[in-house]
Amino acid sequence: MGASLLLAGCGGDFTRFQTASPSLPSAPAKPVRSTFVQSPAAEKEHERILSSYGGAYDDPKLEGLIGKTVDRLVAASDRPDQAYKVTILNSGAVNAFALPTGQLYVTRGLIALACDTSELSSVLSHEMAHVLAKHAAIREDKAREAAVATRVLTDMGNDPDITALALAKNKLTLASFSRTQEFEADGIGVGISARAHFDPYGAARFLSAMERNAALKAGKSSVDPRAQDFLSSHPATPERVANAQNSARQYTSPDSSERDRDSYLAAIDNIVYGEDPSEGFVRGRRFLHPKLGFTFTAPENFTLDNTAQAVIGVRDGGAQAMRFDVVRVPAEQSLGDYLNSGWMENVDKSATEEVTINGLPAASTVASGDQWQFKVYALRFGNDVYRFIFAAKQKTTESERNARETVNSFRRLTLEEIQAARPLRIKVINVQPGDTVESLSHRMAGVDRPAERFRIINGLEAHAQVKARDRVKIVVD
Repeated sequence: MGASLLLAGCGGDFTRFQTASPSLPSAPAKPVRSTFVQSPAAEKEHERILSSYGGAYDDPKLEGLIGKTVDRLVAASDRPDQAYKVTILNSGAVNAFALPTGQLYVTRGLIALACDTSELSSVLSHEMAHVLAKHAAIREDKAREAAVATRVLTDMGNDPDITALALAKNKLTLASFSRTQEFEADGIGVGISARAHFDPYGAARFLSAMERNAALKAGKSSVDPRAQDFLSSHPATPERVANAQNSARQYTSPDSSERDRDSYLAAIDNIVYGEDPSEGFVRGRRFLHPKLGFTFTAPENFTLDNTAQAVIGVRDGGAQAMRFDVVRVPAEQSLGDYLNSGWMENVDKSATEEVTINGLPAASTVASGDQWQFKVYALRFGNDVYRFIFAAKQKTTESERNARETVNSFRRLTLEEIQAARPLRIKVINVQPGDTVESLSHRMAGVDRPAERFRIINGLEAHAQVKARDRVKIVVD
């Protein structure tokens, strides 16, 4: 967990929260390809991406697999002279993207979801297509133009209805342009993969897998499940899946159907799955941060989501929510003064009080907005100040109790708890006679809805069964 974004998914008054914490240091990138020149502007963007996605993930086996795959794709593309550098991001989000320079990014979450090299190649070739078609550069230009137009409208627009209409039109133009780019990149990418002799249907399979994965995530939370995921910028509509299938049909031939499943599974065996404990992680309703040495437990019926910026919790139904993050407060400033310092509107200063929570100095206050009632706590733990922001559409005895019990659960981790905190990993196993989807999913650790998740990470449809000697992925701790 870092700390500098807004709470997504609850709208309204949460958009006031601006945090001001230093960015976490990130691991140096480990490029897969070395013949690459990065401009200073691209290098700055590269560092921003690393800090947003947990730094680079260091895995020589994976880097080797991706390097070979990119070499094949480049040789099959229309621009074999274009250099690429691929960075694996240490994030459980399912995402991939490209900079105009040819810097490509793919998260370990996406790598863990893919079932074979042809699926991974479809993602890499899609991102290469954005570079080759200059989409990334065009998108930057469009965004700049839209920003200028918005400023002019804001400065000069006297009629709010006309101004709003013009702004909406600007956004629609950008959205439709992006959608066109995605279809074009799909078509180009499928062609590159097919010419590189990868199964061209890998794109359609993986788009479907991402949609199922996002639906599983959305089913347990009101928080937008796609905030850091590929689908937030690469919508996977049925039309897009059908388009990828139609593109693949043009290339189907005996020598273009390589999935390379065994090599792929060998390369991803033991890859970290989900959150990296070094950045804090969720287990059920509990959040633990072994590196910083604390834990807390969310209220019943809350779903926690650990993002790079904050821990977000939403109650079933969405009538209550919480945010936990870290903020910069000078050592000489009291926590009560911080809560009253104006970073949040409509604070009831008369309700602000200094308190002690589990031996830690703290302060609490209340605030109100158009749609939400807030209870806010700040706790000083070591050199850091942590902030709990609870929101309820209606202040009730339950919402008050939820806030109080959650804050009171904040405590130091014991040495044993810190030592026991380890990441979940993907383990590749052989299906034995008698094994079923249900029996294998019971071997999964640390994940919700294990049978559904087992099917998704192994590319199995709703009623498909496993066969003896199949190689499958399970999640273990």
